[in-house]
Amino acid sequence: MIKTPLSVIILTYNEELNIEACLKNIFGWAGEIFIVDNGSTDKTAEIAKNYEARIIEHEDYKNQAQQFNWALDNLKIKNEWILRLDADEYLTEELKNEIAETLKSVPKGINGYYMKRRGYFMGKWIRHGGYYPTWILRLFRYGKGRSEDREMDEHIILSEGKAERLKNDFIDDNKKNLESWIFKHNNFSTREARERLRGESAGIGGQAGRKRWLKQNLYFRLPLFFRSFLYFIYRYFFRLGFLDGKEGLIFHFLQGFWHQFLIDAKIYEKLKIEEK
Repeated sequence: MIKTPLSVIILTYNEELNIEACLKNIFGWAGEIFIVDNGSTDKTAEIAKNYEARIIEHEDYKNQAQQFNWALDNLKIKNEWILRLDADEYLTEELKNEIAETLKSVPKGINGYYMKRRGYFMGKWIRHGGYYPTWILRLFRYGKGRSEDREMDEHIILSEGKAERLKNDFIDDNKKNLESWIFKHNNFSTREARERLRGESAGIGGQAGRKRWLKQNLYFRLPLFFRSFLYFIYRYFFRLGFLDGKEGLIFHFLQGFWHQFLIDAKIYEKLKIEEK
């Protein structure tokens, strides 16, 4: 098989349940694979070695954005194109073929590509509630893109040129249990609360930019706590989240209501402390 001329960068921390599916999917297809690990204590590194991934330890971890930008600045990358993947993600065969064909002849001025994420929760494809499709810029020309400096909801921003969309999906399917999901999103809520208290940054395009504009100009103007109820109702009923079944009920309630309510609670707590 002729390898696709791109370098894949994956950030990891204790991902033994997910990393093998990710690496098996791109092994032999990607030109090179980098694992930037934040001191995993499980079998992440051991599994990665089986797929000839280059494992780089970088434990001075602050957040995903800074870890990824450190990788761009310090890895000995040999390919012109970078593909950013999470350990719990993999590409459909259709997308792999599309990327390989697309990179053979990239139009002038195009320095990035948005990819369409298909998210799974408890093994169920979450198709409704405004969750699919989610377009994310993950494939970009080396030296033309970096992650914006945010604690949460960070996106890759091109320094020049434009980005186009690829047609096929990549898969987000975390194999960790619900307890792990809740633990992770509790941590996410702390970081997101800090981001919101600092004020949302702008400067990104595409679907992510439109969503951020709506957050700034609509969602954030609504009262604390009430807005999380309203958002869940919008997602679950008006955007047909109820069609995702029991798994969808759990996901849309936890991600669309509980997580947002928790962020508001932490904002409220911080504001009360500052008033004293």
